[in-house]
Amino acid sequence: MNVTEIFLIAVTIIFTIPFLIWRVGRTEYYAPLVVVQIITGILLGPGIMGAVFPEYYAFVFNSSVMQSMNGIAWWAVMIFVWIAGIELDLHQAWKHRWESGITAGLALGMPLLFGCAAAIGMVVFDGWIGPKAMTWQFVLGIGMACAVTALPILILFMEKLEILREPIGQRILRYASLDDIAIWGVLALILMDWNRVGRQAGFLVGFAIIGFGFRKLMRRLPERDRWHVGFIWLPVCSFCADWAGLHFMVGAFLAGALMDGHWFNQKQMDFLRQHVLLVMMPVFFLSTGLKTNWSIGGAEVFIAAFVLLFASVTGKLIGSHFAGKILQWQPGEGLLIGWLLQTKALIMIIFANVLLDKGIITSGTFTALLLMAVFSTMLTVPVVTPRLARMNR
Repeated sequence: MNVTEIFLIAVTIIFTIPFLIWRVGRTEYYAPLVVVQIITGILLGPGIMGAVFPEYYAFVFNSSVMQSMNGIAWWAVMIFVWIAGIELDLHQAWKHRWESGITAGLALGMPLLFGCAAAIGMVVFDGWIGPKAMTWQFVLGIGMACAVTALPILILFMEKLEILREPIGQRILRYASLDDIAIWGVLALILMDWNRVGRQAGFLVGFAIIGFGFRKLMRRLPERDRWHVGFIWLPVCSFCADWAGLHFMVGAFLAGALMDGHWFNQKQMDFLRQHVLLVMMPVFFLSTGLKTNWSIGGAEVFIAAFVLLFASVTGKLIGSHFAGKILQWQPGEGLLIGWLLQTKALIMIIFANVLLDKGIITSGTFTALLLMAVFSTMLTVPVVTPRLARMNR
């Protein structure tokens, strides 16, 4: 078979198996399709199916096919991060800055501390810290991975729970938006290359200057032209950020964050996000699964994932609980918000992919983080649904 035919076989597998598991198994309540696709990517990877059926793995996921897959995955995740940047509502966060600042700070700071403590424990053992990482980069990277909130997946969950347009849903979006900014800011700090600091400073200064003119241009354009110009702006920013050493995902987020959500029709933006998830992101999930590695040992990876999960969930719940006490929320509201904000999924996986690409973490650490993201996301809806029902009585 030629490369095109094998590529089509791979695409068929990617779209068929997760859908069948999701639909036939009726997993939506505890594992939405996004989570099933991530798990399927792990199962199809070298550590499981590749180990059991090495001939299948070498045939279907050969280097030529994976090169094509990676191109699709890069573009899909760039669009996804770009949308997340656009959907940040900084105006509302500033309007409610006292409440938002306290909640976002505690909901990010506590799991960050817990995650850093877990990372310090991991440094003691071989096989976790990446070959190009300094200790502080590894510790801060793991800590921030535990603190991440997946804003796009949070939106999908709150739509499902029918609270997205409710006051509590809008509040949670404000908290998650501020955390999103901090996450990408910390990532930029971790990736700071002191050998290329001139390039990085030049990129940030140039981005600020050109961005000012770009915003003026976008305000004058009709909406249909904004979409086209936005998709030109996205790869340009991503290229410049990557050239400066900050990684193209940082550029993709900045490209979106510079733009205002009200410049676009919300229904069209939701449509785009949903169809990127449907059409292209499954390829990213597969390429993510193919990076999993169990060479450290399956038991050790699961233990690390559990420790990181405990640090992440406990930190979020403690942080949101303290915020509720300070701001005098109604009973149970702090824990409800904490469970929603601990949703990991895509953004944490994207964050971990960047750390792996830059040699900050090893593939074993990446696997533990990926499992942590899957488990945390699967916990959200089953835990939140009864709590929400009790609060609404």
